Amino acid sequence: MKAVFLILFCVVSATFISAQEQFSVYFGSNKFELTPKEKNSLNQWMASHADVKVVGIHGFTDEDGSNGFNDTLAKNRINFIFNAIQGKIKIREDFKTRSFGELHKLSKIKAENRKVTLFYIEAKDIPRENEILGIKEVAAAPIEELKEIIHYPEKLVFDNPDGTKSEYKLDVAFMQKMSEAAVGEKLKIENLNFKINTFIVVPESRGKMYELLVVLQKNPKLVIEIQGHLCCMPNDRLDLSTQRAKAINNFLVANGINEKRLTYKGFGSTQPIYPIPEKDEAQRAANRRVEILIVSR
Repeated sequence: MKAVFLILFCVVSATFISAQEQFSVYFGSNKFELTPKEKNSLNQWMASHADVKVVGIHGFTDEDGSNGFNDTLAKNRINFIFNAIQGKIKIREDFKTRSFGELHKLSKIKAENRKVTLFYIEAKDIPRENEILGIKEVAAAPIEELKEIIHYPEKLVFDNPDGTKSEYKLDVAFMQKMSEAAVGEKLKIENLNFKINTFIVVPESRGKMYELLVVLQKNPKLVIEIQGHLCCMPNDRLDLSTQRAKAINNFLVANGINEKRLTYKGFGSTQPIYPIPEKDEAQRAANRRVEILIVSR
């Protein structure tokens, strides 16, 4: 038996097909243009249904002709109707094609099989369109803000007035960590040492200050507090912890960092990591530290 061809311009379920409003127009044998009578019928339907929305278009043929011929004829009939109603009746934008020939019950009267059927929903139901069609709306996944990838140098080289060069190796891992640290997080600056009983940074530690400078330059919204801590003595009689934190603050300001992005504070030995007196140099070194508090980003 020769197949009946149907092209559907919307993906819908069988339940939807049987449950919704529909309207059909009929074609002559092997024709894909409407007769004046059917064209008038279509115009009258559009005039009285101007506020509906078409959600499916089915095209049918009778059993005469080859499968390829019937398939082409059904598509041409659908295209004819689609062009006739386009711009006059609302139509779903996500039209797709699918063969549903087996769903069509062939009438014994051939003329009843040569048709295009419009499935539509009333204006009052358009707000529930997806619900009626059984389409579940999937919430869009939140879009994560793309973080800028910052590349830090492994060293800085400076020309000295006497013609020599100074080279400072930088701890890229520390700089990355500081760039990504959360507000409220503290980071210890490792290997930042001062001359005994002074706030002068030893030459081999100057690169640590440049690490802070580069991070602040590349993160213009970053605001920090520089916190100084001492070891060994229970009292900071010279306020050395504050003076050391201030020295780092002044270095950053002198190199172009806005002072509003910086604060400094000395805690003496009031917040030791190890109890005072410490047991060994390792504990003293741990207590004798400078930390960076992330204030805001």
